[in-house]
Amino acid sequence: MGQKGKLLKIPAIAGLAVSMLLHRFFMYLRGGSKRFICTAFILLCFMVGNSFAYPVFGNNGFVSTEGSQEPVMAANTSDITLAPEEAVTVAQEELLEDEDVLDGYEDAELHGMDQADKYVLDEILSEEEEQQTEEEAEPEPAAEKELSFSAEDWRLVLINKQHPIPDDYEITLGKIMTIKGEMQCDERIIEELLAMMQAASQEGVQLAICSPYRDLNRQEVLFNRKIKAYMNKGMSYMDAYALSSQAVTVPGASEHQIGLAIDIVSNTYTNLDEDFADTDAGKWLAEHSSEYGFILRYPKGKESITSIEFEPWHFRYVGKEAAEVIAREELCLEEFWDKYL
Repeated sequence: MGQKGKLLKIPAIAGLAVSMLLHRFFMYLRGGSKRFICTAFILLCFMVGNSFAYPVFGNNGFVSTEGSQEPVMAANTSDITLAPEEAVTVAQEELLEDEDVLDGYEDAELHGMDQADKYVLDEILSEEEEQQTEEEAEPEPAAEKELSFSAEDWRLVLINKQHPIPDDYEITLGKIMTIKGEMQCDERIIEELLAMMQAASQEGVQLAICSPYRDLNRQEVLFNRKIKAYMNKGMSYMDAYALSSQAVTVPGASEHQIGLAIDIVSNTYTNLDEDFADTDAGKWLAEHSSEYGFILRYPKGKESITSIEFEPWHFRYVGKEAAEVIAREELCLEEFWDKYL
């Protein structure tokens, strides 16, 4: 009992001390009503503030009442799509062709300009062919003359990312009637274009023209679709834009928009890819196109200058004199400008 009594003295003394302190505190407050009101107000504010600091809600609220380690906010993740674990880089990705990004597009969305339309010589109406053959004659040997070129020559206009189409540029589209409908390009190149197709045909090579003139809307559709296709593979917008610009010229900087560029394949090989260079049509064009004023606009090995990948199907009209110089000296149009203009 003696030991137990000693243990009970400790809480008794502590309780007595607390009682005395509380008594002295309340006596102090009784001496001044203002002090009592201020103290009560402070305690009330403290209690209200703490009630907002530690909210307790139900199962759908902020904090679980069951003591589990649930997140602060319950979120529905069923509609969230995670990005691929490995980011796609520009160096790893192959360039998309036009057909890859235009599948499923309605004709109306392309404003009647079907990307897939290809025109072979047999489909061009006879009146065009007759007109061409009537004008054919044995060319007289031309006397050698000093070459002189002008930057004002419409045939030599330089269009690329650094030199977009001028706002005041004017074009007169010529129409070639075909079985499929009208084929459009700058009317001033039609004669040489048909002559080149006929010459190839006489040597057993059937050339096919696709995507001649292309307006701004069509170029925007093609470019934006390629950006979207790359972004769907996990690329950022900037990487997708950079890769798209290697395969398709930026809208407003395309030679298709001025009617001087023609994509040419053959009736036996219609893919717009690098393998076209190894076909009979690709080889014939590489050897003979300059005789009719056309050049391979984006040759292999010039990518760092043109900013466009090798396109063995893309030909640009520059006139016979310039085309012969470019072919002989193995230049691209940018290099020709630096040297002669």
